[in-house]
Amino acid sequence: MGRKEAATTAGASRKSAYLWDNGLVQVNGRAVRPDTGDPAYKREMTTDSLPSSVPGAAPAVPAAAAEPAPAPVALALLEQPVSARYLSLPERERIADLRSQGTSMQAIGRALGRSVGTISREIKRNSHAVLGYQPYGAHRAATAARARPKDSKLAAAGELHDWVKTKLLTHWSPEQISRSLIKEFPDDPEMRVSHETIYQALYLQARGGLKREVKEALRTGRTRRKKHRNPEERTPRFRDPMINISERPPEVEDRAVPGHWEGDLITGAHNQSAIATLVERTTRYVMLVHLPVDHTAVSVRDGLIETMGKLPAHLRGSLTWDQGVEMALHRAFGIATDMDVYFCDPASPWQRGSNENTNGLLRQYFPKSTNLNAYGPEDLEHVAQELNARPRKTLDWDTPAERLRDLLEAS
Repeated sequence: MGRKEAATTAGASRKSAYLWDNGLVQVNGRAVRPDTGDPAYKREMTTDSLPSSVPGAAPAVPAAAAEPAPAPVALALLEQPVSARYLSLPERERIADLRSQGTSMQAIGRALGRSVGTISREIKRNSHAVLGYQPYGAHRAATAARARPKDSKLAAAGELHDWVKTKLLTHWSPEQISRSLIKEFPDDPEMRVSHETIYQALYLQARGGLKREVKEALRTGRTRRKKHRNPEERTPRFRDPMINISERPPEVEDRAVPGHWEGDLITGAHNQSAIATLVERTTRYVMLVHLPVDHTAVSVRDGLIETMGKLPAHLRGSLTWDQGVEMALHRAFGIATDMDVYFCDPASPWQRGSNENTNGLLRQYFPKSTNLNAYGPEDLEHVAQELNARPRKTLDWDTPAERLRDLLEAS
């Protein structure tokens, strides 16, 4: 029974019941341990150690008639290491000491390197109604409240299990199922399950519940989770270190200085043929690189060196490319042309916006799923001249060819 009911049954006050329940006596208005006089939070005790001489204690109850005492928090749980996200016992002791000195919650948070919200919630949740915040009692309370492993909502048969299973077999995704439950059963809190719980029921043997349906349930057909790597733990793509676009000089970013290029490949049917495209960032001037044999790193390196070699030195500033394997020999290209090569972030085509726009224009001449080896160097030159002769709004209706001509004449 609860402490209040137990106190009424024993004919004792609630305050006395609290003291007995925690092995305490009251001395000069303070709750202390009867055998040592220590304050209440200094040492853990159970009601088994409560002396029979505690003033006001109720008569002893025969063992046969006694109700079993509530089990205290296991010592192993109290000493079990937990994540650094949670407050530790030394931190709780320091909170109690700082509070006794009148320190504000903001100052306590700064002293512990925690947010003020963490300190506020800790004091609100784990303070005792009578004694206030005591670190050992707070630690026991937090340990008792810590989440324990429990059975999955989908482990047992029932309406929720059947509804989820039915939708999985009609190829709904777990997230679609989770969201639809809220709409279908707005007034039934038992009909709720997160998409993560559904995934765990499918993938984790220990969570169970939906193992037999896994093959038909998910569109991927996977029977186990696919590990997602931390981007910072990615295996280096090339043997030679890449220079990320974030290290590109500011004058390249704002297009203030000409001579900085963006490059990429457009590929033909089944990726069996390709053309390398180059766009100057300031003038939007286009050059196309013929790759008659293949688009391996060696072919791309040689084609880019030959094309860039036709430019004067002041127009060979840098080249920005994506992380395609065709640029594995970027260092050799940089040495041969005296150009820095910068690489975009993965899946970030907007970092080469001019080049992406140009590649879209080129598809008018080189449609997808065609064999690009059918076009010779003369064809590529003709297409590049047409694009460079088009007036551009971003150039105040000048053409890229006119802007490049002005640069060459000025030099």
